[in-house]
Amino acid sequence: MEVLAQARIVMWEGAGLWVVDATPADDRDMKRTDAHAHHAIQVTISLGGHFTLGTSDESVRADAVAVAADAQHVFEAEGLVAFVFIEPESRLGRAAARKLLGDKKLAAIPIELLGDLRARIVANFRATKRDDAMLVALGRDLVAAFASDAKADAPDLRVRKVIAWAGQQLDRPVSLADAASVGDLSASRLRHLFVEQTGLPFKTYLLWLRLTRALEAFASGASLTEAAHGSGFADSAHLSRTFRRMFGVAPSALRMS
Repeated sequence: MEVLAQARIVMWEGAGLWVVDATPADDRDMKRTDAHAHHAIQVTISLGGHFTLGTSDESVRADAVAVAADAQHVFEAEGLVAFVFIEPESRLGRAAARKLLGDKKLAAIPIELLGDLRARIVANFRATKRDDAMLVALGRDLVAAFASDAKADAPDLRVRKVIAWAGQQLDRPVSLADAASVGDLSASRLRHLFVEQTGLPFKTYLLWLRLTRALEAFASGASLTEAAHGSGFADSAHLSRTFRRMFGVAPSALRMS
């Protein structure tokens, strides 16, 4: 498969930062993803490149744009851009969603909100010596800026218990009944409450957790097969299909730096 971009990806609890160089090698068109949706708030930031984000209803071109969790969208870009992904159930995620999006699926963000963080991320990406710890720190600063001064209610405690437990079970099969017992709920009640609180069925949310673990392993140098098996996927093909459905490109289209 054609490599569409060079990428560096770092992840930490509840969030992740991708720095992606989609500079074309020739005069080809801008790089474009398939229509896709993922269970994370996404903030896309120009680092000198330019991009357009669109849903079925609207299209936005700006220096920084937020996309609501689970909103289907298409991304088209050229040059250096950053993506911040934030778990919507986290305290910072709920605050960021309220501050950046309100009830919108897509919203431009004032670039002044980012201060000098864009320049610092570019310097990190271009540096001769890789410094992922600093990139994580910059990502955390971005998330803090997105969520500052915003109030947000926490999810139901029972759902929070299930979410925390599920994140520790990704290397083995997990059933709805198992999760329901953790939340001290019946399976039918958890099924309803989980969708109400997260917007996703528990099974789909679990798949998202597995994907984020696989992505972390892949970004750290594991092969697709190793990342798949370490995250509960049947094989690398299953991981690739899930990755493409949720991010709009195949993992093999990204060259990790």
